[in-house]
Amino acid sequence: MADEKDSMIEALIDYLDQQQQILTTAESCTAGLIVSELAGVPGSGQFIDSGLVVYSPEAKQRYLDIDEEIFEKHSLTSEVLSCEMAKGALNNTQATIAVANTGIAGPAPSDDGTPIGTVCFAWAFRTDKGDHVFCETRRFDGGRNDVRLAAARHALSRITHYHEQCLHNDADA
Repeated sequence: MADEKDSMIEALIDYLDQQQQILTTAESCTAGLIVSELAGVPGSGQFIDSGLVVYSPEAKQRYLDIDEEIFEKHSLTSEVLSCEMAKGALNNTQATIAVANTGIAGPAPSDDGTPIGTVCFAWAFRTDKGDHVFCETRRFDGGRNDVRLAAARHALSRITHYHEQCLHNDADA
């Protein structure tokens, strides 16, 4: 499993290099594991702008400029919130790619009944033709740290996929 993870991250680093991209993260339930997983591979540092851990709504507002209305209208585990987090990270850094997540790693479900293992992701990309945001929700099995690690690896594994969609959409525009 470690070799598979390392090869996925090495391929991502090669992709970031070829595409001249810089990454930032805005992490809630993974608490920095996305950027940590990437930083675990030598040479990755030149493709990382920053990694923010923003657990509380107040931290999300303070560092990502999330409007209070988002919290009033949507769950803390929602694609809407993860998209706003990714956009906030992109707008507050020098990065061209922002990855964000929010979710329930455990040990208990959220107050609104969202099950353990539910994670909402967003990927925001800044291109010459504007910004693009993609989101998805996944559910992971296992204990708290299993969920967090699976979510971090999933977030990294989807960067190339969504960036390619941006490039394709920009070419069609």
